[in-house]
Amino acid sequence: MAKFELKLPKMGESVAEATITSWLKEVGDTIEMDEPVLEIATDKVDSEVPSEVDGKLVEKLFEADDVVQVGQTIAIIETEGEVREDDVQEDIEPEEPREAKQVEETVETAKAVTSASNEDYSDSSRFYSPLVKNIAKEEGISLEELEKIEGTGKEGRVTKNDILDYVEHRGETKTASKPKGKSIDTEDIEPSVAKQEEPVVSGEDQIIEMSRMGKMIAHHMVESVRKSAHVQSFIEVDVTNIWNWRNKHKNEFQKREGEKLTFTPIFMEAVAKAIRDFPMINISLNEDATKVIKKKDITLGMAAALPNGNLIVPVIKNADRLNLVGMAKAVNDLANRARLNKLKPDEIQGGTYTVTNVGTFGSIMGTPIINQPQVGILALGAIRKMPAVIETPEGDFIGIRYKMILSHSYDHRVVNGALGGQFVQRVAQYLQDFDKDREI
Repeated sequence: MAKFELKLPKMGESVAEATITSWLKEVGDTIEMDEPVLEIATDKVDSEVPSEVDGKLVEKLFEADDVVQVGQTIAIIETEGEVREDDVQEDIEPEEPREAKQVEETVETAKAVTSASNEDYSDSSRFYSPLVKNIAKEEGISLEELEKIEGTGKEGRVTKNDILDYVEHRGETKTASKPKGKSIDTEDIEPSVAKQEEPVVSGEDQIIEMSRMGKMIAHHMVESVRKSAHVQSFIEVDVTNIWNWRNKHKNEFQKREGEKLTFTPIFMEAVAKAIRDFPMINISLNEDATKVIKKKDITLGMAAALPNGNLIVPVIKNADRLNLVGMAKAVNDLANRARLNKLKPDEIQGGTYTVTNVGTFGSIMGTPIINQPQVGILALGAIRKMPAVIETPEGDFIGIRYKMILSHSYDHRVVNGALGGQFVQRVAQYLQDFDKDREI
């Protein structure tokens, strides 16, 4: 007998710890290679930790709700024979008998052949267990090919059986596909009722347990209000040029780029430009609020609604370096994967300023709570047809224009009214002065 230490795997460059949310196996349970042992959470991203060996769970070193550091041993699994960490992936056995002889040959090949593949699959937005990665390497499966395999595990995760089944049918006309989901944006997400625990009836009232994410969001909101001196500035902006320009180009853009052209990337582009003009909006405070940390890079958070009604904030890194096409692709990709719960932990951390679209839900304005440790957040109101005074050389007249309200919440400890007001005014100027003849 040998004992294998199951460690918390690395989940992203900036992720150092995770919270154990539940154990899927108990001490004494038999575990197969690649079978999930426990569930973990990093802020708003949930994952499973699979076993890297066959064996029996003999010890759990942490309990639910404990915080574990990356690389820490979280469980001990007893295995048959000697186990070396370098070799735990080499013993590939199917989880159940298969009739196809081709699978048996594939398994034997995976045991004996040293792969020449250099793929490390680290650029993928999906979670792959070490075993799945090893099989993919042994079979010469590229990242692009691996991404097309439809997973049957939790949240679409590719399991050992999924990849072995793919290898068995590899080369046939019918291939697996990614989980279906349309490309979406913050304007396209409709709120839906969250799946709740079974309510407890007390008299005529119902007592409903809050979800883990709901509890975390509630805690973050209260902490933000406690820390920051929230103050708001509002400004109305005429976006008629943007409205007409988008309507003119959206079909051509989708045909050429295969992407939807929504208003969000246009707004994000304007915000990134304004931050570049006012870099003291792109700051944070240290823990004891005695020093200002001025951020070098502009990383925009984009609040997106999830199907269960909660919010998540994926980030667009180096947002000021993207052109409009690049911004549109980034917005669509992040919003789509947010809805499918396919975001990496790194993709919801490190934001330096956040934009939220309250207009999605019909609100004309809002007073959003700052996303700590940032010092500002911008709410985009609904675009509406409004009567407006239009000034011309021939005189003033009343016309119909498309307008919206921008609501800027900022931390008055470090952002005074002048800076907060000037920043949102600059965003409005970039939007109002949008070139209606712009090429894309």
